[in-house]
Amino acid sequence: MSENPIIQAMKQITEEKRIPMESVIHTVEAALAVAYRKDFGSKEQNIKVDFNLEDGSSRVFDVKTVVEDEKKIKTEAYDAEKKARLEAEEAEREAKVAAGETIVRSADEKPVETQTENSEKPEEVFERFDPKTEITLTDASSLKPDAKIGDVIRTELFPPAAYGRMAAQTAKQVIIQQLREAEREIVFQEYKDKEGEMINATVQRQEGKLVIFDIGHTMAIMPPQEQLPTEQYRAGARIKVFIVSVNATTKGPEIIVSRTHPEMVRKLFATEVPEIQNNTVEIKAVAREAGYRSKIAVASLQPNIDPIGSCVGQRGSRVQTVINELGGEKIDIIEWSEDPIAFIGNALSPAKVISINLDEENHTARVEVKEDQLSLAIGKSGQNVRLAAKLTGWRIDIVGEGGKTEKTDKPADAEAEKKEESETKTETEKPAEPEPEKTETPLPAEATPAEPEKDAT
Repeated sequence: MSENPIIQAMKQITEEKRIPMESVIHTVEAALAVAYRKDFGSKEQNIKVDFNLEDGSSRVFDVKTVVEDEKKIKTEAYDAEKKARLEAEEAEREAKVAAGETIVRSADEKPVETQTENSEKPEEVFERFDPKTEITLTDASSLKPDAKIGDVIRTELFPPAAYGRMAAQTAKQVIIQQLREAEREIVFQEYKDKEGEMINATVQRQEGKLVIFDIGHTMAIMPPQEQLPTEQYRAGARIKVFIVSVNATTKGPEIIVSRTHPEMVRKLFATEVPEIQNNTVEIKAVAREAGYRSKIAVASLQPNIDPIGSCVGQRGSRVQTVINELGGEKIDIIEWSEDPIAFIGNALSPAKVISINLDEENHTARVEVKEDQLSLAIGKSGQNVRLAAKLTGWRIDIVGEGGKTEKTDKPADAEAEKKEESETKTETEKPAEPEPEKTETPLPAEATPAEPEKDAT
């Protein structure tokens, strides 16, 4: 015996849309209820439909809750009194008009039904009887002799004829709308749980400055600030992206993905390094200037494990995989330390540090390096010291051997750094002031050190 076509369609929806069968059944029942109300229902019927998944049949019920008779009596008495009052006021007004009196109502005058001799008294507030969803105990007893207050009475209704074309069309629209909402909710919950994770995505297209990705069951958006400046996103390219946020909107879930987020570096290493996966090596901190260079601080949770070697891999295989995924972005792997002096020294790698003095109050580190290490410590356009400051959380002052200040950087302050570099460059272009004779006082931090004088031999 072939399966009912309605049931076949419902099962197909659950497979393709990943919507639970319970939700599909609820949608079909809601649609059939709308169709019944459209063709056969009345205002005082609370229509509910039960759908049988085994044979595809359905039963229609009028569902009501049993309440005290007094509730209906009180509501009817109030309505009758109000109707009589309004009729009396209307008759009085018509009589005045017939007598030639002019009736003028100001803009702020209260409605007619409240302009009575008892209008100063507030009307009684009570819970009205709703004939659509409620039934009195007396009426319920005629349907169910043992009925009591609070019971739910389900009276089966039988459609006198087949549903009409308009009712069927209305039911179809209800099914489409509710299934779409259910699908959106499922997609939202699925990817909301994946916030902060890395997934595979396929470039679908570009819309202006936005890149649209196919991530499986829906689309994701990558804004310009989340795109790597060194990458071109061509349709069909398959890459890894980091889910930044998932928000519910009227058009469905809005999923924002990134290629520049610092956590993406952490996720890539976690994928490539088994020691990170089994928690024997931990990434303590990440500092990143996306597309150009990143620094990560790693620590071993077991004394016999080399954290840097684990992340680098044999012949650099592991770190190279991460570099390739990020389009050639350089990555420095340094060892984390609880000692801030050791940590800052490691963070400035590959530069060799002579000494580090900490100012705990201002959270500043004064780092002295040899003259031939200044360029390494500072890095191109100040990148090395800037990333070291972000990684450690300390403000770092780089000084040459002898105490001459060369570079200052605060953590996570790239814009201020660029401005400082510009000012330093301008200062360097000016001719150096002649130094006073016999002085050993170091120049101020903002000044550029003059060239050392040659010995007369």
